[in-house]
Amino acid sequence: MVTATADGRLLVPRRLTDPGPARAVVVPASPQLWLVDTSAYRAHAARHAPGTLDAQELARAAEFARAADRDGYVCAHVALRRLLGAYLGLAPREVTVERAPCSHCDEPHGRPVLPGGALHFSLSHCTGLSLLAFADAPVGVDVEELVAPGLIADTADVLHPREAAELAALPAEERPVAFTRVWTRKEAYLKGLGVGLSENPAADYVGSGHAPAQPPGWSLTDVRVPEGHRAAVALRR
Repeated sequence: MVTATADGRLLVPRRLTDPGPARAVVVPASPQLWLVDTSAYRAHAARHAPGTLDAQELARAAEFARAADRDGYVCAHVALRRLLGAYLGLAPREVTVERAPCSHCDEPHGRPVLPGGALHFSLSHCTGLSLLAFADAPVGVDVEELVAPGLIADTADVLHPREAAELAALPAEERPVAFTRVWTRKEAYLKGLGVGLSENPAADYVGSGHAPAQPPGWSLTDVRVPEGHRAAVALRR
């Protein structure tokens, strides 16, 4: 379901095609990754959304003004419920998703979780793509389009000082890839921790080179996604 490349630095997600697997099994200590192409999955997701998404998800989908944003949300959440159902042996609509306590105030508006914690999951989506991860331990995933060169200077404060120095040493044409690579690693790690961007992303070093640094207690790996994007997954050891 998920494989590593020969150099061990990339994980390759399985592409989700309609209707998706009837059953799926989590492999211990290994994230199960699924990639959803919005253009390929849009028709299936739109057809099944009314019977798959809950009332809150349907209301959220209706709030999007742009069709592309609405399609991305519907595809991601239909895929999430179908895959959760396959892992849990439930109909997608029967899956109960709750909110974990906030890491700052303990109110129930933290990351989405399943009751009991037997299965952990993470979802990320950008224009045209969604990436989903499932594991038997806390997991975080992120996928992003390459950052435009003109935006990098304005986002330097989100980098660890060592990462900022690494980017500054690169030729200008290599910085968008390096910045997007380090940013997806940070997001994946912070989502795995359950804190997201409520914590200072510059506090932790994950590296901008070809091999990510490994935060204590976590396995951080880049994920192979289509050209023009970068992605990463973090799994608690």
